[in-house]
Amino acid sequence: MAPGEQPTLSIEVVYSPGPGRVECVPLVLEAGSTVAQAVAASGLLQRHPALQSAAGLGCGVWGAVCDATRLLHDRDRVELYRPLTADPKDARRRRMRKGA
Repeated sequence: MAPGEQPTLSIEVVYSPGPGRVECVPLVLEAGSTVAQAVAASGLLQRHPALQSAAGLGCGVWGAVCDATRLLHDRDRVELYRPLTADPKDARRRRMRKGA
């Protein structure tokens, strides 16, 4: 790092808008950036208006749910979670009944 240069973080923000589809946005942010800043910089909220209206948008880092104020580390993977449309237990029961 050159003198006077700010340390940076290489991270990625991922979101799956539907089954089998994943959008991954690689970013370089200043050290000390938060999950909320990464999500805003990714542009995913603008590309998916449904995320903007989602109350309490779920997010995490490497599969661990966290608050949007969490500080990021180099090479973190920020994940945006869609709200569940069905109870996973009920969905599994329906699949099992169909297969039987």
